[in-house]
Amino acid sequence: MSITAERKAELIKEYAKTSGDTGSAEVQVAILSERISNLTEHFKSHKKDNHSRRGLLKMVSQRRQLLDYVRKKDEERYKDLIGRLGLRR
Repeated sequence: MSITAERKAELIKEYAKTSGDTGSAEVQVAILSERISNLTEHFKSHKKDNHSRRGLLKMVSQRRQLLDYVRKKDEERYKDLIGRLGLRR
């Protein structure tokens, strides 16, 4: 369900603004999106796993807050980010 260290490093490398950037909103949203997609796959075979479902809802909410922050600060960054991640909004 969680992502591997290698996959997390790839996401950081891809979405970081500068080298060593691990905390920017873009990186955080990318990591959350990866974890959300992994959990969504998990729920296809484990429909009654309600404890993990609560964690999924918290992650979706956190991603939404980060995306709202990016949108408020810079609309172009927001559009670029959701385009790269393939999010609907």
